[in-house]
Amino acid sequence: MPDYFVHESSYIDEGAQIGAGTKIWHFCHVMPNAKIGERCNIGQNVLVASDVTVGNNVKIQNNVSLYTGVIVEDDVFLGPSMVFTNVVNPRSHVSRKDEYKTTLVRKGATIGANATIVCGVTLGRYCFIGAGSVVTKDVPDYALVYGTPAKLRGWMCQCGEQLTFEGERAVCSRCGDAYRKQDQVVRPERGEE
Repeated sequence: MPDYFVHESSYIDEGAQIGAGTKIWHFCHVMPNAKIGERCNIGQNVLVASDVTVGNNVKIQNNVSLYTGVIVEDDVFLGPSMVFTNVVNPRSHVSRKDEYKTTLVRKGATIGANATIVCGVTLGRYCFIGAGSVVTKDVPDYALVYGTPAKLRGWMCQCGEQLTFEGERAVCSRCGDAYRKQDQVVRPERGEE
């Protein structure tokens, strides 16, 4: 008996790995060689393609497809109907399976509803991608980006509140964590987790 939950309407292909405590809801498909960590919550109508890796404690909302080439680290939030791609220049009549790009979503990142992540980028630790954004380049750790194309608009605490820097230092108004910024690099004062 598995130590995870799968709704009866979903399909888990042979060779897929699913961690303890994970819940997979209605109309999902997890393909061979996909790896899903522990304590994940996967909403309805989600595709996890072959060779995709999903870390622990990841929340994947409804209508998200994780295509081959996507790597999601721990504690990531993928908002409803957000989109990953895996080929830069797709054509129906041209096979480009050998051209899949890797997209890396680092620990603690949040991607808002209906955002599009163009393949080949890295989304930094605890970054925040605003709803409806189109991300075409790498996003720094703790960055707040939004728009089409997404642009750097500010910085976020690990708890999800926007930071206000006074000089090189910011203290989160919600949790009290302090951060330092030098050039366009933000780090917590207490060190990386």
